[in-house]
Amino acid sequence: MKTICPNSTIGVFGSGQLGRMFAIEARKMGYRVHTFSPDSDTPTGQVADIETQGAYDDLDAVRRFAKSVNVVTFEFENVPSATVEAAAEIVDVHPNGEILHITQNRLREKTFLAANGFPVTPFRHINTMDDLRIAVTELGVPCVLKTAGFGYDGKGQSKITTHHDIEAAFQTLDGHEAVIEAFVDFEKEVSVVCARNQNGNFAHFGVIENEHAHHILDISFAPAFIAESVFHEAIEIARSVTETLNYVGTLCVELFLTRNEKLLINELAPRPHNSGHLTFDACVTSQFEQQLRAVCGLPLGSTEFYRPAAMANLLGNIWENGEPDWADALKLPDVKLHLYGKIEPRKGRKMGHLTAIANSAEAAVELVRRARSEL
Repeated sequence: MKTICPNSTIGVFGSGQLGRMFAIEARKMGYRVHTFSPDSDTPTGQVADIETQGAYDDLDAVRRFAKSVNVVTFEFENVPSATVEAAAEIVDVHPNGEILHITQNRLREKTFLAANGFPVTPFRHINTMDDLRIAVTELGVPCVLKTAGFGYDGKGQSKITTHHDIEAAFQTLDGHEAVIEAFVDFEKEVSVVCARNQNGNFAHFGVIENEHAHHILDISFAPAFIAESVFHEAIEIARSVTETLNYVGTLCVELFLTRNEKLLINELAPRPHNSGHLTFDACVTSQFEQQLRAVCGLPLGSTEFYRPAAMANLLGNIWENGEPDWADALKLPDVKLHLYGKIEPRKGRKMGHLTAIANSAEAAVELVRRARSEL
C-alpha cells in the first residue's frame, strides 16, 4: 500500500461540484488539489490550489498534469480511456482505468454485473432496428432503451410502451449502440454509498433512499425506510461489487427495490454521488473525505450519522423569479446550504443543495422540503 501524506498534491479529473466538495475536504486535511478539465472558473477550480484548463485528448497536457501530482482520482467518470492510461504511466490513478472503462458504458457495466452474478434487470444489446424489434418481443412492454455510453440524469433514454414506439425510439440513438432493459415496477430507489481502500477495508453509509423528479435526483434521506433484511442484502451487494472490481475510492451502487422486496442494481457511479451529499453535514466522515482517505492509502473514517438527515437538490429553476431568498431558508437552524459556484442558473442544472438533520428521517425530509419552499 502506498500512503500519500498531507502536504501532497491530489490530482482530480473533472471540475464540477463533486470535485469542489472533495477539494474542501482535502484542503481541511492539509492536501493541495490540482484539477484538470476542459473548463475554467469551475466549481472545483474555485476551491483547488491549481486549476488546469485542457482537453482530455491533449495527452501531453495530461502527462504534464500527472507529473505535478502525487495521485489522481475522479469526480467525473466519462474521461477517455487514453487520458487515464497517459496519467497512469506517471502516477497511481484510483479507481483504475479498467473500472472506468466498465462503468462509463451501460452495456459493459450490465454485462460485467450479470457475468459476476449480481442482480440486474433483464437487458439486451442493441445495434440495429431488428435487434430492437426482437428485444422488445422478448422483454415485453413497457421497456426502456438507453444509449450505451455517457448517460446520466435520464439523458439518452426512451421509454417504449407499445410496439408502435420502436421506430421513433431507434431514431433517437442516432447510430449509437444501445442497451434495452425490461421495465422495473419498483417500489423505491435506494443507494449504497461506500468506500474501499488499498488494504481492502470497506466502509458504508447505510442505505439511502432517493426520490427523483424528471429523471433528476430530488430528495435523498437516511436511513431509508426498508426492512432490516433488505438493508443487509444491499450492503453485501455493494461490498461484493467493490471486492470484485478490486475498487479503491468512493463508490455508489444505485438499486431498485421491487414490490416483492427484491434488489436490482440500476447502475454504478465510480465516485462520490449526489445521494451521498448529506454525509457532508450528517456524518463523522463524509463521502468526499472517505474518497481522499481511500486513494491516499489512509485508514477509512467513521461513517456514523450524528442524526438522521435529508438532502434536497437546488436546480436552476429556483432562480426563475430572481435571486432565491436564502435568509428565509436559513432561518431553520438545522438546515445547511451548499452552493456550487456556478455562474449561470439553467433549468435542470444542479446549482446547489440543502441538507437538514432531525431526530427522524421523516422529520428531516419535512424540514428540507420546507426550507426549499422558503426560497
